[in-house]
Amino acid sequence: MAGEGLEDILAENLAVVFCGINPGLLAAAQGHHFVGRGNRFWRTLHLAGFTPHEVAAKQDRSILQYGCGLTAVVDRPTARADQLSLAEFSAAAEAFEDKIRQHGPRYVAFLGKVAYAALSGQKHVAWGLQTHTFGNAAVWVLPNPSGRNLAFTQEQLVAAYRQLRLASSAVQ
Repeated sequence: MAGEGLEDILAENLAVVFCGINPGLLAAAQGHHFVGRGNRFWRTLHLAGFTPHEVAAKQDRSILQYGCGLTAVVDRPTARADQLSLAEFSAAAEAFEDKIRQHGPRYVAFLGKVAYAALSGQKHVAWGLQTHTFGNAAVWVLPNPSGRNLAFTQEQLVAAYRQLRLASSAVQ
């Protein structure tokens, strides 16, 4: 359970586990990841080639059949990720890393730099593949698909996510 009504969608040995910062209030209330008209996650995943069609948020569990999973770093739902404290990331770090290690994905993809920076202790995080692993998984940092993230267009999101899809689908 990712906490307060939003369950993790995980299985062992997935290609990619996408890690949101924390559940939004609407997602927690509805019990589904990345709900809301403005959230571009499901569209981006489809356009980047992770899914053959755009998955509806209410069908979020179906992502497992495409070798992907979903979780959040911090359990507490908020209206905005900037409402979380550094202490909340620190408190979640060990259990979160254990969760990743236990499920054994090839890649863990952090959606946005905030959570990975807090967990890794790095002040400056680059986009894309990172040099360190997390819970024995390769780390990829992707732009957050939230509709509030106006720094990235849909096309830029798709290009970034497609790089991970190509890496994750390469023969291991």
